[in-house]
Amino acid sequence: MALLRDGPKYGVELLKDLQETVLATSPGTVYPLLSRLRRDELVVTTWQESSTGPPRRYYELTDAGRTALVSFTGLWPAFRDTVDHLLSPPNGRRHNP
Repeated sequence: MALLRDGPKYGVELLKDLQETVLATSPGTVYPLLSRLRRDELVVTTWQESSTGPPRRYYELTDAGRTALVSFTGLWPAFRDTVDHLLSPPNGRRHNP
């Protein structure tokens, strides 16, 4: 949803954005997630003609989607810290394989 914060994007554009980060993923992961966000009314879609091929489905955050993103952004630091804690070796010791 954060990738949609600044405006609508189409699926392939979202995939490219994710592939430029360590969150590289596949269409088989992204499109079901986008469908779920649409069903949950966190995004809306529109079809727009493309000068380079078939029409593209653009995804855009709804007001509910923006609210959910703000909420998730607030929860993320605690979630990240908890995961970091669980992944850290006890007493700061490193495991050497």
